[in-house]
Amino acid sequence: MGGRAKSSAAIIGIGELKPSRYTEGKTTLGMIAESVCLAVQDAGLEKEAIDGLLVGPQVGETPQHVPATVSEYLGLEPKMSNVVDLGGATGPGMLWRAQAAIDAGMCETVVCVLGNINEKGKALRSPNRNPIREFDVPFGASGANTSYALLKRRHMEQYGSKQEDFALLAHWARKNAQLNPDAIFYGQPASVEDVMASPVIVDPLHLFEIVMPVAGGAAVVITSNKRLIHGCGHAPVYLLGAGEKVTHRAVSQAPDLEHAPLSYAIPHALAQARVGINDMDLLSLYDCYTSVVATTIENAGLCAPGQFGKWVSEHTLGHDGDWPLNTHGGQLGFGQADLAGGMSHVIEAVRQLRLEAHGRQIKDAQYALVTGNGATLSEATALVLGGEA
Repeated sequence: MGGRAKSSAAIIGIGELKPSRYTEGKTTLGMIAESVCLAVQDAGLEKEAIDGLLVGPQVGETPQHVPATVSEYLGLEPKMSNVVDLGGATGPGMLWRAQAAIDAGMCETVVCVLGNINEKGKALRSPNRNPIREFDVPFGASGANTSYALLKRRHMEQYGSKQEDFALLAHWARKNAQLNPDAIFYGQPASVEDVMASPVIVDPLHLFEIVMPVAGGAAVVITSNKRLIHGCGHAPVYLLGAGEKVTHRAVSQAPDLEHAPLSYAIPHALAQARVGINDMDLLSLYDCYTSVVATTIENAGLCAPGQFGKWVSEHTLGHDGDWPLNTHGGQLGFGQADLAGGMSHVIEAVRQLRLEAHGRQIKDAQYALVTGNGATLSEATALVLGGEA
């Protein structure tokens, strides 16, 4: 491919809270602060070195002025701050925005952070009127489960994919989670038969094909190459390529599966990095539902449209296999801490490229593809990360 792309910035710190099913007496700001502290310490920096801040839109303690509220709570005075609102693609989407801000000379070291609480019996509701409430909700598509079930059914009807094909993806997520003591489903493997025997939540989606919402937080520190000269605590991980596209919001307005936004974002990220999909050592793919992983595999060009089931059955997806996929368990095995769930795919990729994924390390890992997905295959981000050459 003519040699990998050069990068002007690198990830030098990561911090992630162990997921918990529910929280009591905690705040979103507190979990954000814990995550940032871990990431800054991991980077070997003092808090004063952080001069850029990217946060998500959901901070329970404030409906507006989110960067200012978080900055105040953390004791930061960033030269660049912003909210990134891409649903599950928010975490990966933060990284290229951080690098762009560094390249623009607005700041030198950015912390990207997401976090949430999960109180039992409480759920957020949106009163806003928009197309999804006009064309989807009145007909029963009132939540993510229904929307993603429709996408799975569409795949099955269009291509003839089977329940077993999707169940195999959930099986691998649970299997990989057995090597991650922090995973919510550590100690709870699931066979293909277990997945198919789990309750049907929205036909044709089974319970084990759906992420479990948990509480948690995650943060990443990215800095300029100039700062790298002065040394950091860990080997840097470089952002080599990025791609992003938004196509719709409501599933009723979605394009066909072959033209889902990841079909643009992934090739764009690979081209920018000047590498190919077969150069990837890790696939760190957003996996809120098995139907998302299936479509992502096909959009990445790993197989022809409609052939993900055959592809998965022919490959080994563990850390020691020929196509490692979500070696930390993915969100299906690790748990989805709301928007921070998407950042978990970034953090696992960093661990693998640092060669620090103890107990599940991919041999000589150099490149990782990370994807993020927001709404219902609506907002897509893809990143290519690389370790030191």
